[in-house]
This record gives sequence, C-alpha cells and structure tokens, in this order.
Amino acid sequence: MSALWTSAELRAATGGTIGPEVEVLGISIDTRSLAQGDLFVALRDTRDGHAFVADALARSAAAAMVEREPPDMPEDAPLLHVGDTLAGLAALGAAARARTDAHVVAVTGSVGKTTTKEMLRVALAAFGPTHASAASFNNHWGVPVTLARMPRDAAFAVVEMGMNNRGEIAPLSSLARPHVGLVTNIGTAHIGHLGSEEAIAEEKGDIIAGIAPGGVLVLPADSRFAARLAARAREAGLEVLSHGEAAGADARLLSYQGEAEGGRAEIMLAGERLGVTLAAPGRHVALNACAVLAVVHALGLAPRSAAAALPAFGAPAGRGRRSRIRVEGGEALLIDDSYNASPPSIRAGLAVLAAQAATRRIAALGDMRELGSEAPAIHAALAPDAATACDLVFTCGEMMEHLHRALPEARRGAHCPDSAALAPVLRGALRPGDAVLVKGSLGSRMAVVVQALCGESGS
Repeated sequence: MSALWTSAELRAATGGTIGPEVEVLGISIDTRSLAQGDLFVALRDTRDGHAFVADALARSAAAAMVEREPPDMPEDAPLLHVGDTLAGLAALGAAARARTDAHVVAVTGSVGKTTTKEMLRVALAAFGPTHASAASFNNHWGVPVTLARMPRDAAFAVVEMGMNNRGEIAPLSSLARPHVGLVTNIGTAHIGHLGSEEAIAEEKGDIIAGIAPGGVLVLPADSRFAARLAARAREAGLEVLSHGEAAGADARLLSYQGEAEGGRAEIMLAGERLGVTLAAPGRHVALNACAVLAVVHALGLAPRSAAAALPAFGAPAGRGRRSRIRVEGGEALLIDDSYNASPPSIRAGLAVLAAQAATRRIAALGDMRELGSEAPAIHAALAPDAATACDLVFTCGEMMEHLHRALPEARRGAHCPDSAALAPVLRGALRPGDAVLVKGSLGSRMAVVVQALCGESGS
C-alpha cells in the first residue's frame, strides 16, 4: 500500500516538526478503530487524546500528532508536534484537498445526509475510485478527517456536512471546496438552536460559500426556500439544479412502487426517463435517488449508468437496516433506524414499517432532540401517523411521553424513562412474526434497544 502521507508532506501541510521519517497509511482520532500505519491525532474534546498516544503507538500507529509532549514517551517516538491538533488536522485536510484531482461533492440537509452520501458512494464508484465520509463524520473534525484520508488516486470524493448551530456549514464548505454542493432537504432538525426554519435554510445555503467557481448547487425543489437559495447561488456565479417531486424539478420523481424490502422508482432527468431499482424501502429513499442522479448529471456523468449501479445500495446500520432477530418461539423482523430522528424521518420510517408483511407492526421511539419550545407538540403530533402504521408503539424519554399520551389507548405499548429501561420491556413483548422499527435521536441512545434485541451487550 502506498503512503497516504510522508513525513515531508506532514511537515509541509501542518508546519509541524517530526523526528523520525514515517509513512502514514491512514488517519485516526480513536484508538478503538485505529489501524496499523495510521496517524493518530490527539484531539482535545470531552477527553484529551494525548492520554491515548502511548496506546496508539503500541497498536502500531505510524505516528501521533500532538500539541504537547505526552507522558513517558521515548526520545525517538514518532510524534508530529503542532501548535494545535485540531488546527493541524484542518491543515492536513486542506492540503489533501489542494493536492487531489478528485471531483468533490458536499452533502448537507436536515435529514437523509448519510443515506444520500452512501448512495453517492455507490453511484460514483461506477465511474472511478470514490472516497466518502465514514459513518457521520460531518462536523468540525469529521470533515478534515474525511479530506485528510482521501486516497491519492481518488476520482471522486463525497463529503458530508452537518451543523447544530449557525455559522458551521460555511467553514466546512470552504475547507472542502466542492465542485457540487447538494442540499437534501430543509426541515426542523436543530430548530431549537437556530430558532426558525428560515435560519436553518440560510445555514444550509451557506454551503454556497465553498463551492468552486463555476460549480453547481443542487437544491430540493419541494422546499419553500428553494427559490431563495437558488437566487443566492446564481448571484455567486453557480449553476442550479433541483431534485424532488415538484413540477419543474430537474431530477423529478415521477412514480414510486414500494415493497417491503425495496422499491422501484421512475425519475425524469434531462428529458430522459430512468428506471431505478432500490434495495432499501421507502419513498424517501427514492427521493434520495433523485438527488443522487442530479449530482451525477451535474458532474457531467451518465445518470443511466449511475441508476444501474444503485441496486447495490443497502441501508447502513442504524439507517434502516433490516435483520431477523430471535424472539421466544421464533423470529421477528428488526428495522434498525436508531442512529437519528426528526419528524420527517420518523414519518418515513413509520411508512416503511406499515409496508411490512407482519403479524404485528411495532415501533419503539426515543426522543427527537434540539426541537426547542415546540418539542412537546411536535412529538404529540406524530400520533396519527404512528396509530395508522402501528399495532403498538413503545416510547422512551421525556418528550416521547407526549406521543404516548396522544396515542389511542389500544396503540400504547409502554413508556419508559430511557432506552435502557425500554430495551427489556420491548424484548419481552415481541412475538414471532412481528416487525419492529427502532428510531430516535442519537442522544436517545436507541442503539441500546437494538443491541438488546440482537442479543448483544453494550452501552
């Protein structure tokens, strides 16, 4: 395997110093996932990464980026000394972006970012080596890590960008300098921090700040903010494409036939009708495919070839992945959508659950976070959708108690204070032939429920 970074390149990129000559094969910020040959970056966050440098080197890291000398280091330890490790990581990401010939796509949006990013990974791989963000590496350290990990031979790169507060997207986009920026949709996720959908739309539109001159912004045609963001993009000299179901969308979903395990979509793009077979269920997945094909078109590639590649896409863990689980007396279907949640994504998940052939359809829902003062009403407003899709609804968390109370009594499974308390209650309630959807915001820790249903231990 060729080196991702040499000592000389590390020094040039970061302005740091490193003693022994090394060749770095990857970038890591967590010793638990570190691979041999990685550069371990000792970030200071909830824990100080400098405390794990010795462990990283013992696990065969090629070197460690540090801003101070870790304790008990030998004199010849391969340490890249920088003034600030987060700034050093960002500098490494900027250097990776500067040296690559890859076509870069940035993805943001209120929901669907990671799923769309993974679909783009599959679609663009039909045209050349494709690099993409791991998991949901989409914040102030995740974007630099993604860029710094970019292989030298990448033809395409897909960089996910998220935000919690105003002013976070613009610097990420400026670092990645994408050729194409994609906004999947604009909703109420993080409205508790930003205050209004208008502010969320402006923040998502800040992806324009980094798009390369002559680049393309791909917008959701169904959003009431589309015209405003399109005007911003055109003022910046960018081309604009749109995706969605609205009449006039450049990539328009004409029809969708859903099945329990996937679906078939017909999409109109550039005057051509494209049939797309999807191995993950849900109309929202078909809408993500519209966005993906719009990006492919924006890059000057053949959408039909991308459409032919998309059947290889399957929902990632925590994003709607399906599996069979053992329950007393037989098996049940688990739909693991536990990674995150917002009102639109919960409704989409409930629609997928409703399409399942099952003896009973059961939802286990945890709190949606960062919804501000309207959170109780927003949670309660899910009751009609949940009652229609489900035979039973189990809930946990302070906010989901409002949904529990709003449900018809016949649909109430149980309410628990948290996911750890809910897990054994739900597991004991499942029967053979059930289909169960598990969903909630990351902070609700619904993965604990998934682990319990799968017979795994963990916290």
